[in-house]
Amino acid sequence: MARERAAELLTVRQVLEELGGISRRTFYRWRELRTAPRCIRLPNGQLRVRRDVLNAWLDDRGEGPR
Repeated sequence: MARERAAELLTVRQVLEELGGISRRTFYRWRELRTAPRCIRLPNGQLRVRRDVLNAWLDDRGEGPR
């Protein structure tokens, strides 16, 4: 179950919701600046973000002592 959750592929819409409802434009701007979480481009051109990659990306941006 944990492995399935880690391998879960999130759509851009799901990532936007996870990040508190940021705009699609903000997400794509972050991609331009190479500060967004690493994405996977599917053969149909759509983007996906692995759940574990998003979680690690969020952990890296935490403030204060760990």
